[in-house]
Amino acid sequence: MQKFALGCLGVIVIGFFVLVVGGCSSYNRLVGLSQEVDKQWAQVQNVYQRRADLVPNLVNTVAGAANFEKSTLTEITNARASVGQVKIDPNSAPDDPKKLEEFQQAQNRLGGALSRLLVVVERYPDLKANANFRDLQAQLEGTENRITVERQKFNEVTQGYDTAVKSLPTVLYAGAMGFHPKPYFEATAGAEVPPKVNFDFSSPGK
Repeated sequence: MQKFALGCLGVIVIGFFVLVVGGCSSYNRLVGLSQEVDKQWAQVQNVYQRRADLVPNLVNTVAGAANFEKSTLTEITNARASVGQVKIDPNSAPDDPKKLEEFQQAQNRLGGALSRLLVVVERYPDLKANANFRDLQAQLEGTENRITVERQKFNEVTQGYDTAVKSLPTVLYAGAMGFHPKPYFEATAGAEVPPKVNFDFSSPGK
């Protein structure tokens, strides 16, 4: 009987040890995955900030064109301001889907306003031929492409993290350890395609 009791105690001790080791291993893995998500979120923030930083120079350059449509510039200025009003931690990916949706909607409004600006510019050949505008246009094109790439990477690392959080047995204790699923960027109509900002400068009179 005593041997049986000791055997049961040994099994319990070994089981407890396995749980502790397994729990530590899972915790460390989730920490690493969470840090990858936060790291990629910071990259997303960086490229969006670069776009926002281009807006003042772009607006000032375009505003110098004779009779340019002021409503278009006002729309861009207001859209950029709305982006700044969304308070979100640049170094920690949000857990709240509504917060990410608010952020995405503000960024989409700015992206849409910039796209419309570049369409309107087609009617101003002198502006299209402006060297400063052409440089800003090239920077904007590169930035829009980077936004698409970094958002895709963010969704990929977030998927890996969410899969780990929701998988057994981790799902049983992930929440208690402070690990919760994180939302993705959602594609909107046309959002997966960077704005068309390439112009044909060879025939400015068109």
